[in-house]
Amino acid sequence: MTKVILIVLDGLRYDAARVCLGFMEGLVEAGRAEVRKLRCELPAMSRPLYETLLTGRKPVDHGVVSNGVVRRSEGDNLFARCREAGKVTAAAAYHWVSELYVSCPFDRHRDRILIDGKGDITYGLFYWDDHYPDSHLFADAEWLIRAKQPDFLLLHPMNVDDAGHKHGGDSIGYRNAARAQGDLLARHLPGWLSAGYRIIVTADHGMGDDGNHAGPTAAETEVPFYSLGFRLGADAALSQIGIAGLVCRLLGIDPGTMPVYDGPLSLD
Repeated sequence: MTKVILIVLDGLRYDAARVCLGFMEGLVEAGRAEVRKLRCELPAMSRPLYETLLTGRKPVDHGVVSNGVVRRSEGDNLFARCREAGKVTAAAAYHWVSELYVSCPFDRHRDRILIDGKGDITYGLFYWDDHYPDSHLFADAEWLIRAKQPDFLLLHPMNVDDAGHKHGGDSIGYRNAARAQGDLLARHLPGWLSAGYRIIVTADHGMGDDGNHAGPTAAETEVPFYSLGFRLGADAALSQIGIAGLVCRLLGIDPGTMPVYDGPLSLD
């Protein structure tokens, strides 16, 4: 049975990924991973694109068009489709994910830790400070994987985005935050692959040199997409709104009303 981890490195633009994620690039060079460039949907903002990644719909279609639109997700989403199929879901993620798929507004005393949830997410560990250490969040995900063996897990660290807002997308601080994430990937991914997980590493949006993001520039919209444990091939057509359907296909579940991924796919 295929299990999937979706890793969303918040705010990591494509060019920074290709020069800073040394472990991922080593896998690509060794033929053990694929990488491609995707263009994120607009606006290139966090909450709208969490919903896009997890529903397969553009912000202008799902309605979460601003970080200030604070409400539950509406319609099909990846967590809900997994639960409908009897699968276990988990998230180590920013609290906006909890607001979209668990409870809104987020109550840090009630909602930080979710165990045996009855809704879309079965197990969750959520944070609210953008500087919550990525190392801690990867450890949170490691606990979820070892203790709960979810069929689908979302891992969503924030330190690259935080560094970009503080220093700009073309800065030592931003690139060093990306390098630190690359090292965390190197420490954790081999074990998760050995445990049988197929892994996607991508980003919601990029980061402008001026330390922000929203619009259509390449720095703000071009993001990486790494695949481990499966291959799409160089000719596969994939967009950001196709990721949810791709995960459904990997898991062998019905995507419901989300877009179907019917392109090439082979498992390693």
